[in-house]
Amino acid sequence: MGSSLIDGVVITPLKDIATNNGSVLHAMRKSDDGFHGFGEAYFSIVNYRAIRGWKRHQNMTLNLIVPVGEIKFVLIDDGESADSSDVFEIVLSRKNYQRLTIPPGIWVGFQGLSKGENMLLNLADLVHDPSEAHNRDISQFSYNWN
Repeated sequence: MGSSLIDGVVITPLKDIATNNGSVLHAMRKSDDGFHGFGEAYFSIVNYRAIRGWKRHQNMTLNLIVPVGEIKFVLIDDGESADSSDVFEIVLSRKNYQRLTIPPGIWVGFQGLSKGENMLLNLADLVHDPSEAHNRDISQFSYNWN
C-alpha cells in the first residue's frame, strides 16, 4: 500500500508546548489550511486494535487530531481522478502530533494502536448528518490492517 498524499488531503504539523504544569496542544485556527468553517467538534475513543471504517463524507471536511494514544488512519480515493484506488496511511499520536485534513469524497478507516484509550478529535466544518455519509463494511476494501 502506498503512502503518497491523496489530492486534497493536508497534513499540518501542530505545536505541543510543554509547560511546568502540563502541555498546551494546538488544534486549529481559522486561518489554517484545511479550515472551511465550523460545524461541530467531537472526541472519539478507539479501543486497542479496534478498526472503524469505511466512511466517506459527501460534503464534510474532517480535521483529525490524536492527543491521546496512537491511531492509524487509512485513506482510499476510488474516485474518477484517482489512480486506481490511491491509498494513503498515517499514524498520528503525541509523538507525531499533526492534523489530518480529509476533504469530502475520500474513504477513511482507522485503528487504535495503543493499549488503553486512543482518542481522536474531529473539527468538522458541518454538523453531523447521517444521510451525508456513505459507509462500507471493513472487508469492502482489500487492505491488510496488520
